[in-house]
Amino acid sequence: QVQLVESGGGLVQAGGSLRLSCKVSGSIFSINTMGWYRQVPGNEREWVARVTSGNRTDYTDSVKGRFTASRDNIKRTVYLDMNDLRPGDTAVYYCYASRAGGRYWGQGTQVTVSS
Repeated sequence: QVQLVESGGGLVQAGGSLRLSCKVSGSIFSINTMGWYRQVPGNEREWVARVTSGNRTDYTDSVKGRFTASRDNIKRTVYLDMNDLRPGDTAVYYCYASRAGGRYWGQGTQVTVSS
């Protein structure tokens, strides 16, 4: 089993910044890609960013240049640094970890951006 625990969400004004963290524990053997999704009530979960085991990063277009995903394999933690936040970024953010045959999810953390 793999467990993921997120932290760092909260309320911030437009233009502000937040850092989300997601610590992975358990049977992490062969975990490769880690990343983030977000979800607004009533909408489908939207992929936001990922970091591969080789530290390649990819982003959805709406966050490019504002968000940075990174990982610290020693700390078993993946991060999402979010800058220039906008009200449209308001959502519950979920981290995930993938390996062959499975994807694991965190419990989600709320990010609210006020205008």
